[in-house]
Amino acid sequence: MVLRRTRIKRFGVLSVATFFAVLGAIYGLIYGIIIAVGVLPIVPIDMGPLGALGVGIATVIFLIIAMAVGGFIGGAIVALVYNLIFAVTGGIEMSLDVQE
Repeated sequence: MVLRRTRIKRFGVLSVATFFAVLGAIYGLIYGIIIAVGVLPIVPIDMGPLGALGVGIATVIFLIIAMAVGGFIGGAIVALVYNLIFAVTGGIEMSLDVQE
């Protein structure tokens, strides 16, 4: 076990944005299911059970897409801001445990 000091000087904007997009899609799925279940009792009666099911599925799909897009944009902004800060401060120094 050897401790190696290294410095993070830059984040890949696309990789960070993709990570946050996937994370947002997972959260969108979870929130979509919760909201869809909560909406079912208040869907108008004349829509029937299939209409209520359609509203629930549409809610889940919409939230997955919306939160994935929001996560991608937010992740890109975060990576860009971090890169600007790293340029001024010189990055983040870390000690990593390297096993040989």
